[in-house]
This record gives sequence, C-alpha cells and structure tokens, in this order.
Amino acid sequence: MRKLNTKWMHPRDQITMIIDKIYRSGLTTTSGGNISVIDDNGDVWVTPSAIDKGTLRASDIVCVRKDGTIEGKHKPSSEYPFHIAIYKCRPEIKAVIHAHPPALVSFSIVRQIPDTNVIPQAKHVCGPIGYAPYALPGSNELGDVIADEFEKGVNAVIMENHGTVVGGADLSDAYQRFETMEFCARTLINGSTIGTPRYLTDAQIDDFENQIPRLLPEMKKVSYPSDERAIREQIQRIVLRACDQGLMISSYGTVSVRWKDNDFLITPTNVARWDIQLKDIVQIKDGKREPGKIPSRSTWLHQEIYKRYPHINSIILTQTPYLMAYSVTDEKIDVRTIPESWIFLQDIPNVPFGSHFAGEETILETLSKNTPAVIINNDSVLVTGDKLLGTFDKLEVAEFSAKSLTMGASLGTLVPINDEQVEDLRKKFLG
Repeated sequence: MRKLNTKWMHPRDQITMIIDKIYRSGLTTTSGGNISVIDDNGDVWVTPSAIDKGTLRASDIVCVRKDGTIEGKHKPSSEYPFHIAIYKCRPEIKAVIHAHPPALVSFSIVRQIPDTNVIPQAKHVCGPIGYAPYALPGSNELGDVIADEFEKGVNAVIMENHGTVVGGADLSDAYQRFETMEFCARTLINGSTIGTPRYLTDAQIDDFENQIPRLLPEMKKVSYPSDERAIREQIQRIVLRACDQGLMISSYGTVSVRWKDNDFLITPTNVARWDIQLKDIVQIKDGKREPGKIPSRSTWLHQEIYKRYPHINSIILTQTPYLMAYSVTDEKIDVRTIPESWIFLQDIPNVPFGSHFAGEETILETLSKNTPAVIINNDSVLVTGDKLLGTFDKLEVAEFSAKSLTMGASLGTLVPINDEQVEDLRKKFLG
C-alpha cells in the first residue's frame, strides 16, 4: 500500500490519491469538487475542469505557475481562482479541498454551520468554521467571499447553497478536516432522525485530549517475532477495511489484538487511519510501549479489558455513521431487529462520555460475554470479541442494525422480536 507522503510525494500524486479517496467515499461526484496544492515555488497544482474524478491520473493535474502561466493538457478547475485567493491571504495554508459532500451540502442549503462539539476530536481537527454567502461559481466574487472568511483565521468554510471548502498545512491535514466535518454533519442529521443531539462542553473535550498516554514508559528492547508481525497485518487489514466501508474515519478509531498473556498490539494516535502502515502499530509489552511511538488514548482501557476478560482477544473502538446517532442522542438501540443482530449482540448499553478514560470502571463493569459492546455517549462504539474478524463482524452487524432503525424511524414504530422468539434464539444458538 502506498503511503501519502506530503513531504516527498509530487503534488500531482498527492492530489490523485486524495481525490480518488474522496470520490470512492461518496463525498463528491464525477464532475464535482476540486483539490489543489501549492508548492515551495508558489506554483499551484490543481484538478482539471470536466474530467472524470473516478479515473483521474497524475498526468491530468494542471499547474498554474506563480506568474499565472497554465501548464497541462486540460483546463484548470473553473473554481481555481478561489484557491489562489486562499493561498494569497493565508500563506501558511498549503492545500485546499472543495467538494459537495451530501451532509455538509444539507447544512449549506438550510444555512447552518454544524456544531463540531458533537464528537470529541472534531473541535481540534476542524477548528472554527466560517460561512460564505452565495456567489456565482467560478466568479471573482466567490473568491472574495471565501477569502474574507479565511482571513478571519478559519480553516473551513460552509459555502451557502454550494458545499464546503477547507484548507490545511498539507493535503493530509486538509483531508482529515474535510472528512471529520462531513462526519459531524452526517452524525447530527442521523441523530436528529431518532432523537435530539447533545453536545460536549469545551472542558470535556480538553479532558479527552489529555488522555494521550505520553507517560507510558518505553521498552528498552523490542523484538518482532513472526506471530507479532502477523497481528500487525491483521490490524492493518481491518483498519483499512473499516475505512473503506465507512466504519472508521481518519481522525478517530482504535483497534487492538491480544498478543500473549496481557501483551497486545494497538493502533497509534495522530496517524490517519486510512493510511496506517505496519510500522505505525504499537507494541505494548509488560505495561510498556514500543519506543518512539504514542499508542491510542484508550490504551489503558484496552489493557484493563485484556487483564480482566481472558475470553476477549480483540477490541475495536470507532465512530460509525449510524451507531453514532445513538451515541450523540443517548437513545437506547434495540438490537431485537432481526435474529442475526440479537444473536451477535444481545444488548448494547449506553455509557457516559469519559467512561473510556484512564481509571474509569464503568465499561469494565458493563462488559460481559452477553454484553460484548457498548456505546460511549458523544464518543464512539466499543466492540469486543475473540478473533479480530469476528469482532469486526459484530461491528458491521451493529452498524447495519443502527442504520435499519434510523431509516425505519420515518416509517413507523419498531416492532421488535418478542420475548418468546428471543428465548427460542437463545436456546438454539446460545444454549
């Protein structure tokens, strides 16, 4: 798998990698949206006009030189002037993404800005969000109203009746901001379908940020036997699969697998999940971390689960679009939708925000063989199991159940499998 390296990779290759991811994630259309990167010479590399986003190649990317000369076999995006305007007013911004992702467009057409305090990492990833009044696409006026917002210091703007535009220190930073904003918007829309979204205070978000386990001592010597390397491969495959299926976003998500006894491997913090490499994964052995790496904020919780529950050998902590609707509204999900859902999950209780912080016992006291998953309010869903693939399967089943319930909310009231039917399932599959 090729890693996005914004320091050494040519801007053409960076742009084609990210536009492909945006398109395949359903966050833009064949003709919609544009991306640019400004290099150290002041030249701007930008997606072309009217070229299929699903088949874009590096050779299709257009260069607008610092002197205004245009080089390439296509015309640059008709909206490249507002990219130039952003770079002029904010020299520290080196990449810009503009697109029409469905949830953010929903906010733009009702003329609202999504409140990113709905999940813990979004405030710091997205920062303050500006709002640009409507202007004709491709016009100088559009560039002016967008630049006016960026001059206020924001790195993200809702474009009225249009979409969104975000900037970043590099393309990875811009993409993470873009994806996280859209996820917040989608979560708020889904949550509003089943209940009333609730928000985190700034103090709660600061508590979340302070969970990074920087003080976990480092090992002096590390070994990487074959079984350890095999676990790294498992974790990478599942993380990438989760990202591809929309079950994890780049700014949040943790996967761990028990190695032996209470030693385990876990994903790191501050690494884009969709771009994770084998070397990024962190070994935790005898309570110490692999040197030079910072494991997930939730490392303590994973460590305690493995200590207390010998039957649990893998854990996934993530944010998914429909389970998060239940997380941000504190609504109880009823998994008695179809037989598979109840057999796999039986119950998914909600626990308060902060229950996954170091020293908290709520989740540890809630998990059991009959309760393999919990929803952490305004944070995530935690799923446990034996083999990692089986744990991932539980996550998929839970998300499908949440999606069916959310979609069904507009049709009528859920009629769950009744107690007698549940008992029949228990005897046949769990007895």
